[in-house]
Amino acid sequence: MAPDGPLDFDDSSADQEPRARPTRRQDPDLAAEGRGAPGDRQARLPAGAPRYGWFVGVVGLLVIGLITLRSFGSGAPGLPGETTPRGAAPPFAAPLALSRLEGDVNVAVAAGAGEAGAVPACSVRGPDVLNLCALYERGPVVLAFFAPRGQKCIEQLDALDAAAARHPDVRFAAVSIRGNRDDLRRIVGDRAWRFPVGYDRDGILATVYGVAVCPQITFLRKGGRVQDTSLGAITAGDLDARVRRLER
Repeated sequence: MAPDGPLDFDDSSADQEPRARPTRRQDPDLAAEGRGAPGDRQARLPAGAPRYGWFVGVVGLLVIGLITLRSFGSGAPGLPGETTPRGAAPPFAAPLALSRLEGDVNVAVAAGAGEAGAVPACSVRGPDVLNLCALYERGPVVLAFFAPRGQKCIEQLDALDAAAARHPDVRFAAVSIRGNRDDLRRIVGDRAWRFPVGYDRDGILATVYGVAVCPQITFLRKGGRVQDTSLGAITAGDLDARVRRLER
């Protein structure tokens, strides 16, 4: 079926199951509970299973995330057949959580990238779209990835919202990895965050950005180069220090 959505994916029915993507990654919130995403072969640990097995799995996810983050600086591919500029964060265009826009996140670096996107992600703009390129074109960016069912993640985004008020020249944004969109909308409405929140319904950005823990925050210089990434919750003081480095 021909693509017909603003994100250049077929989104003719919001009731359809999300389509398979070239690569998938487990929901980080589910990973913390030892459960796999729907359709994954991973299963809940049986009763009496060694607890250290869970720990080793989490460490493995962290290593994968760090390797992926390091690949940004080497021009390594984010998806098969795609490359990003050396040191640059992979571009994407995602539906805003509070919008009525449906569709998968566009992660195409170039036109005709198949399931990644029919057109480059940077070219997909609009009032219902969270476009990373549009953010870093205007200045440095603080980008958080989170799971809507993680309370510590939600509290970290509260800290980001407070930091955004202290650093008006820096763009702040967040992306929810999978999860129920209605639940996400309620959270965004209740917390009244002042930064845009995107929705990644099939979790492709967890793969592209190597998201291994919740939250994960990437700090981007103007133009999209990655300066720093934090894994897990950080203090308000640490957050401010990292943002000040961006401003310099």
